[in-house]
Amino acid sequence: MTSIWMATTEISSRPALSEDMTAEVCVVGAGIAGLTTAYLLANEGRSVIILDDGSIASGETSRTTAHLVNALDDRYFEIERMHGEKGARLAAESHTAAIDRIEAIITKEKIACDFERLDGYLFVPPGDSTDVLDKELEAAHKSGLKDVEHIKRAPLEGFDTGPCLRFPRQAQFHPLKYLDALAHAIEIRGGRIFNQTHVEEFKDGSPTHVKTDRGLVVSAGAIVVATNTPVNDWVTIHTKQAAYRTYVIGLRVAKGSVTKALYWDTPDPYHYVRLQELSGYEVLIVGGEDHKTGQADDADERFGRLEAWTRERFPAAGAVEFHWSGQIIEPIDSLAFIGRNPGDKNIYVATGDSGNGMTHGTIAGILLTDLISGRENEWETLYDPSRISLRAAPEFARENLNVLAQYSDYATAGDLNQTREITASTGALVRQGLKKLAVYRDSQGSLHKRSAVCPHLGCIVAWNDAEKTWDCPCHGSRFDPYGKVLNGPANVDLQPDGG
Repeated sequence: MTSIWMATTEISSRPALSEDMTAEVCVVGAGIAGLTTAYLLANEGRSVIILDDGSIASGETSRTTAHLVNALDDRYFEIERMHGEKGARLAAESHTAAIDRIEAIITKEKIACDFERLDGYLFVPPGDSTDVLDKELEAAHKSGLKDVEHIKRAPLEGFDTGPCLRFPRQAQFHPLKYLDALAHAIEIRGGRIFNQTHVEEFKDGSPTHVKTDRGLVVSAGAIVVATNTPVNDWVTIHTKQAAYRTYVIGLRVAKGSVTKALYWDTPDPYHYVRLQELSGYEVLIVGGEDHKTGQADDADERFGRLEAWTRERFPAAGAVEFHWSGQIIEPIDSLAFIGRNPGDKNIYVATGDSGNGMTHGTIAGILLTDLISGRENEWETLYDPSRISLRAAPEFARENLNVLAQYSDYATAGDLNQTREITASTGALVRQGLKKLAVYRDSQGSLHKRSAVCPHLGCIVAWNDAEKTWDCPCHGSRFDPYGKVLNGPANVDLQPDGG
């Protein structure tokens, strides 16, 4: 499914890596975190190489709804509980700084990407208690966001939100226009970007090395792994975060019929809303209906519920013109993991976007540039990938018990008994003796069989009919219909079936 950003933007491509190279820093991943890090390092005169197995921002960055916020969906009172008053203050400070840094880069580089400051409004569902708003207002003020205020309702015609919180000076932009321009700015400063280049090995040291699937090597003083979820780490980080699918629809609305702002409600999963201007009209972008990756295949129902929710509250909404889903990596204690990869000296990671990927990715750029340059940064401890939060122990247990439960799929029957039952452009799990196969029938009727065992930690993948992918229910690895890896933590394809 194509997001509004992919449908309305043409991204310039770069060649694949064709020879061994050296640089001061090698960044793996050309999304918001990777490109921001590379840009800030290149701005300081450092030599940078960026490698990505797709094109610029072709991964989860292309599927964001691009809310730029310091209003965090896990709530400041929860962040305070997890990380203390200082941690909540630093979280507010860093997300505010991220929006400011994006604005400063746009101004400096003269980037036309629809950047706009606007207010954000947080409200509860009809009939729910507003106590959560009172708690969040108090926590936001303690965190330094003194201009957050309690108001009677959000400025919407036809939908009375009831009491809500107004978060001023939030922002939105067109993420692909921004990142395409950022890539050009990196190259102007001597950075080198290579697309269609898959990294299969990472080696710490002085220097560090990455090796591609074609056997080519990049040597660097430091490696930054900015691949949404780390593909260099097998276990440590992945026990502290979980992958979720989130769903988005875009509905045509007349210009000015909906007050331009960011809107969020408080359920779990919550809904998030914004507007994007296109030629002659606007698109109302509405997201929500999250579930753990690989643990549901009912996208049509979720899109339907999103549409029903939207039409009840935004009567000006017209036809659904876009729909897509994206992957959110949720850390157990609400904040991203940014810094040295646990156990490594010169390998750094940025992961755990927690639904705030555009700001967390920009925070990563600022923080990693400081760490690689040997500068102190007050945010380092808060985002440290090695941190252990005892207050997050119940969430840690819940997520990892959920992972353990997925291994029971080895003992279950397949989706279908025979491959002949698989229809065109569809996949299904088929049991073959003791093995489970991921079988896809293409549009021409040919069958493609792969092992259904995820090469990361051995869970059985599930078919995602909306995206036409095989998704791992344990840690969120995803593969195309033919078994080619699309998302980590797996870093290799589903194996041949051996038959």
